Amino acid sequence: MTEPHQLPRAVLWDMDGTLVDTEPYWIAAEFDIVESHGGTWTHEHAKALVGADLLDAGEYIRRHGGVERSPHEIVEMLLDRVVEKIRVDVPWRPGARELLGGVREIGIATALVTMSWKRFSDEVLACLPTGSFHVSVTGDEVERGKPHPDPYLLAADRLGVSPSDCVAIEDSPTGTRSALAAGCRVLGVPHHVDIPASLADEPGAIGRLTLRDSLVGFGPHDLAGI
Repeated sequence: MTEPHQLPRAVLWDMDGTLVDTEPYWIAAEFDIVESHGGTWTHEHAKALVGADLLDAGEYIRRHGGVERSPHEIVEMLLDRVVEKIRVDVPWRPGARELLGGVREIGIATALVTMSWKRFSDEVLACLPTGSFHVSVTGDEVERGKPHPDPYLLAADRLGVSPSDCVAIEDSPTGTRSALAAGCRVLGVPHHVDIPASLADEPGAIGRLTLRDSLVGFGPHDLAGI
């Protein structure tokens, strides 16, 4: 297991809101889809979906937004809109690319663990240096997405490491719960929604959650303190 002041064997990265600030793209897409189908959407609804599995989000939009389409069809409509936007501009989160590059330079394994589907994550990965991630796990590859532990367990398995030897970087309570449930240490950098500090006190999570306001100035060797 990872001991205090020891670097992790792997860093597992969330994408939306952590590596890239794409949550506004998703939220705009939700409003557009719901309103074009005659429904009403709110920012509270949008916040409830931050970090969620896309099919769960599709079901939520169908139920609360009055969109009479299947969850899968709603997801495809969301993806059409956000892919179009990401091709115009990739809004990187401050400090994220610098930390990712530093982690790779010192030989720590990396995985992308996102609830976005592959056709969207591929657009982001294409804008990063080749080999930035050793493996990736996308929302269309797992039966149970975040907040279940499955995505992080699969990422650790693909890297051949124990989740307890990994640090996951997350921006949402949904993703943080997923990583903690998998047994990872978590660096939480909340952005659009808060990560309650009380998550660190839940059974099995004590001492495994560190919160920061930003990744700016946070280097790879700082991960030893997580």
